[in-house]
Amino acid sequence: MTTKTIAIIGFGTVGTGVAKLLHEESARLEDRAGCPLQLKHVVVHDLAKERPLSLPAGVVTDNLQAVLDDTEVDIVAQLVGGIEPARTIMTQILQSGKDVVTANKALLAEHGAELFNLARSLGRSIAFEASVAGGVPIIAGIGRNLAANQVTSLRGILNGTSNFIVSQMEEGGAAYDDAVKDAQVRGYAEADPTMDVDGTDAAQKLAILAHLAFGADVRWQSIPKIGIDQLQSADLQYATELGYRIKLLAIAELADKGEAPGLDLHVSPTLVRIGTPLAEVRGANNAISVVGDAVGQVFFHGLGAGQMPTASAVVADLVDLAVGRGQLTFNALQLWSDRPAKVAARHADLARDRFYVRLRIDDRPGVLAEASGALGQHDISIASVIQHEPEDGTGQADLVIMTHQATEGAMMKATSDLEALTAVRQPVIRMRVLERREESRSH
Repeated sequence: MTTKTIAIIGFGTVGTGVAKLLHEESARLEDRAGCPLQLKHVVVHDLAKERPLSLPAGVVTDNLQAVLDDTEVDIVAQLVGGIEPARTIMTQILQSGKDVVTANKALLAEHGAELFNLARSLGRSIAFEASVAGGVPIIAGIGRNLAANQVTSLRGILNGTSNFIVSQMEEGGAAYDDAVKDAQVRGYAEADPTMDVDGTDAAQKLAILAHLAFGADVRWQSIPKIGIDQLQSADLQYATELGYRIKLLAIAELADKGEAPGLDLHVSPTLVRIGTPLAEVRGANNAISVVGDAVGQVFFHGLGAGQMPTASAVVADLVDLAVGRGQLTFNALQLWSDRPAKVAARHADLARDRFYVRLRIDDRPGVLAEASGALGQHDISIASVIQHEPEDGTGQADLVIMTHQATEGAMMKATSDLEALTAVRQPVIRMRVLERREESRSH
């Protein structure tokens, strides 16, 4: 029975979890891999730093070159975040003749083609289950278990930090800033949470999933995104009154039959009907609803971050590579290769949805008619309206409109017209409303 030798680069939260599983569950992992998995090196930046996990003498090192030169090392878990030096390190690992497991979604979203082509040219493999949704097995789910399907729709809560913050605002009545601080105290948010709350993290993950599920060649920077950093408590309250919850959703959907072909992609706060699976995802959990033409709708749900959930995904990839499955999958899927893209992203203006629109208006006769006229000029019809009496003595009120389906382009033009009305006192708030369109899809 040939031992597979492992190295870990990066001994932070996730690296510590991976080492813990390899060290404490060696017998179980040997059964799953069919051979022993030996952790030989853990590369750290600062040897003097105190570690929460004690490993055998000589395992922890600050010498990356020793790992690169060690011909006994078969697989490296590269757990350094960000773009650099992670990109250089991964390149060096592949060039040294080793397979790689990574959890770095930013690196794959930015340099996936370069790294995957390099790996193929060297006869090496890259596994990346932990790069999206932490412990939720969405990469294997789409890439392997749904192989018989053409995926038609993918809708996900891909950022647990944002979901936690919105949950705290909705359920506990917390102000946005207080919810962010709570997320930081609990370890869900970084000291600088910008990439989580502005939609960047979700867009990077969506770009990876869109390539995997649809064969789309999408740069994450081109995906329209709106974060939760401007989300207001009033909209959470109105959404509840209407029977919805607001979730930061990352969505990739093939255009409906009869429309211009292509893939609609966006990340934005979205109203989701209470009682449906995505609406009930609380706290720091992730969830992805996937629709395939053969299987129908399937739902993936679980912790999207944290030490052990992410370590679980990393170790699963280590086992796959030890068995040989990972290499077969890597070669068969030909991800980020020179093959032509199977589908292209449509222009964002073409995407069709229902919309939630909130206007802060002067409470006087005729305003609703003016607003409906501005919408009607762009063929947008109103489904329902909420307007409560003014209570703050300003003579102003919130007017909340739910529309029927309209294109994003039409809604953008209508929003500009609404903001030009003299009775409208603040920038218009608009959000998408999630529709259940699976039943009508035919591809």
